[in-house]
Amino acid sequence: MQTKLARIAEIVKENPKEQFTSLYHLLNEELLSQCHRELNGNKATGVDQVTKAAYEENLESNIKGLVERLKRKSYRPQPVRRTYIPKDEKSKRPLGIPSYEDKIVQLGLNKMLQAIYEQDFLNLSYGFRPGRSCHIR
Repeated sequence: MQTKLARIAEIVKENPKEQFTSLYHLLNEELLSQCHRELNGNKATGVDQVTKAAYEENLESNIKGLVERLKRKSYRPQPVRRTYIPKDEKSKRPLGIPSYEDKIVQLGLNKMLQAIYEQDFLNLSYGFRPGRSCHIR
């Protein structure tokens, strides 16, 4: 999968005006399984209360079903669980927690978009980029 994403990055680097008509085929079992492995299992659960360990019990069939729903365009993200965390002594900050399966799809899409758009950023751009931080080190 990394080679396909690397190839997309290479195409964009060589031809910045390149337009992709479809990237949907990249959301396959290999990419989504990789995304599952990369996700942290200690994070809060979404509205479905599914954990990484629970999803992993039937990983192959879960990923296969997810890919089928994505290809049929019948995949629907679940509502995001809203929780509030303390901001300071007087106020709280809202936090949205997606379901585990939604986290997998989001990470897959993130990887695809990074392969395309990372080429456009200047070397001095730091915020919200992989391996970089906007904070001074």
